Amino acid sequence: MGVKVKIPAMLRRLTEGEATLTVEGATVAEIIDNMEADCQGISKELIDSKGEIHRYVNIYINNEDIRFLDKLETSVAGDDVISILPAVAGG
Repeated sequence: MGVKVKIPAMLRRLTEGEATLTVEGATVAEIIDNMEADCQGISKELIDSKGEIHRYVNIYINNEDIRFLDKLETSVAGDDVISILPAVAGG
């Protein structure tokens, strides 16, 4: 059984319009790699050239920001929900 991943509207062009995916993986990095297999280009939208989360993307597991956990190496379990959110900025 995979982990539920909530996809923001701006990335649904890569998921054939799907708002939620079920993806296998033991870490956030594995989840993203496995999403890339079916949704080509999604990892480029989430991960920068240094292999880190883009600064304008927030990824949460069960409402906890993975930047305050183990970042991309954060472990996930079958009942977890990953939410991908674009960062909001303004002035």
